[in-house]
Amino acid sequence: MPLHPLPAPAAVPARDARAALAARYAQVRAHSLALAAPLSAEDQCVQSMPDASPTKWHLAHTSWFFEAVVLAAHADGYRPFDARWGHLFNSYYESLGSRHPRPQRGLLTRPALAEVHAYRAHVDDAVQALIASLDAARWSAAEGLIELGLQHEQQHQELILTDILHALWCNPLLPAYAAQDAPALRLAPPPLRWIEGPEGTVAIGHAGAGFAFDNETPRHRQWLQPYRIADRLVSCGEFAEFVADGGYRTPSLWLSDGWAQVQSQQWSAPLYWIAPGDPRAPAAQWQVFGLQGVRPLDAAAPVTHLSFYEAAAYAEWAGARLPTEAEWEAAAALPGLRDLHGHAWQWTRSAYDPYPGYRPWSGAIGEYNGKFMVGQIVLRGSSLATPPGHARDSYRNFFPPAARWQFSGLRLAKDGHEQ
Repeated sequence: MPLHPLPAPAAVPARDARAALAARYAQVRAHSLALAAPLSAEDQCVQSMPDASPTKWHLAHTSWFFEAVVLAAHADGYRPFDARWGHLFNSYYESLGSRHPRPQRGLLTRPALAEVHAYRAHVDDAVQALIASLDAARWSAAEGLIELGLQHEQQHQELILTDILHALWCNPLLPAYAAQDAPALRLAPPPLRWIEGPEGTVAIGHAGAGFAFDNETPRHRQWLQPYRIADRLVSCGEFAEFVADGGYRTPSLWLSDGWAQVQSQQWSAPLYWIAPGDPRAPAAQWQVFGLQGVRPLDAAAPVTHLSFYEAAAYAEWAGARLPTEAEWEAAAALPGLRDLHGHAWQWTRSAYDPYPGYRPWSGAIGEYNGKFMVGQIVLRGSSLATPPGHARDSYRNFFPPAARWQFSGLRLAKDGHEQ
């Protein structure tokens, strides 16, 4: 099945398309190093929980991906930088060899950070040489894999930020990833408006030119009953009202598994919120930990770092529900919807299942998405940590329902037309 790579326009000579991909490759790879630059070598080795990975591992794994998927298959005579490292930096590709246990990635003090940087440089030189040298027939096969590698690296760029944020949260000093001047706090978000979503038969899924992951295909039709969708995301101030009203102490608002998480994990507020001492306190008394360190809670900012369970409980409390992913994507084209991208991933009420007619890619990359289509919930949109150029309306992010260390929030929906 094709990878849907970014195609060169018909009027652009092939050599210019190669030059564009080479430049994009250099930019994406440099951005990973820029994200790691504020971190010490010690920062980049720590793993704060099994679901997170060290920054150093992300830098090495994305290089391994290019080495194992692109260079091994298409670069004649390519020799791995260190053949032993495949075991260290393979994530979950059964067809590509053995793997170091995921919860133990923080124990990989060797290779050192400088060696990982050398690894990246070695892979970069080899990929750039490959782009420049492949003949037309072999280029058509390699181009899509290179683009997939870049999209994969952009996913890990977001993980670099979410994972290091959790690691710094575990430090009693609560250090900032990158200190910046605090923006002025806003008193309240704009009033929430309800927008009628498309109903009847709608088409969702990736269509047209440009890259898409296999899980975004095929484009297909779904039937939608009448519904309304909120024009913006739920704010921190609004979520603070839920907390103050005893939302985390009211089992009737929660799905059974979610209530079990509240009790076992002792949840009382979103992750990274710092309580003023009384959970009934107004939003103005809360603080929140983020990439810039500890700040007063911005009541107008979209709430983030929610699990699906927390998002669903808030929606129940608000007399609403979460949208399905088909409702979200169909409504994304409507005028008036705000905060679709660049703020928070938005939990939907949709299980991460294959689309009708879905087929995974062939070969090792067939393990990229399809085998995770169980026990996960779809999120739509993109977050403040999503790298530029990586967001699109058909993107299907997914996490287990209890995950809350991502920049994940919510947008409300309701059935029918009535206000």
